[in-house]
Amino acid sequence: MILSSKTNTLGFAADHDAAVPYLERSREYYLAMGYPKPYVWAHLEEVAFTPLGKPLSETSVTIITTASLVEPGKGDQGANAAMNPAAAFGKVYSAPSKDAPVLGISHLHYDRGHTDAADSGAFMPLAALSAAEAMGRIGALSPRFHGVPTRYSHRQTLNKDGPELLARLREDSAGAAILIAI
Repeated sequence: MILSSKTNTLGFAADHDAAVPYLERSREYYLAMGYPKPYVWAHLEEVAFTPLGKPLSETSVTIITTASLVEPGKGDQGANAAMNPAAAFGKVYSAPSKDAPVLGISHLHYDRGHTDAADSGAFMPLAALSAAEAMGRIGALSPRFHGVPTRYSHRQTLNKDGPELLARLREDSAGAAILIAI
């Protein structure tokens, strides 16, 4: 239900204003790419989260994102571009948190009808973390943020990307990470 700004009453949204069926669209996308079976979403019996060992105000925080580095020759990657699989990346990357390169999300499935991808803070909140650091809410913004590819293969994510990402987080002495997965 939505609150109408005109009547200040609650009402139902229009039929066409429905959530995007991400799971089904992702399954169709991988089948269209030639994978032999529909994508199955990973779900683990145990989750590797641990409590912070010190206050957040003393912790170095990084971002892990599924956004890609914008690269020439990979088609339209600008804000609100149509779905662009060519812009996808295939390996973990790291980039500086200060003076970060331009990122895009054109390779990802997201609700393009209700989202404005021109607001990069929605998928890459480095400015908000810098402000939190300046206010003393976090100990530090990690020197790098990290990108992880969205993969069909859980095995590659678990055995290749995960360990590589963990090594990079340890190199940066990151005590906490925020996953921005689109």
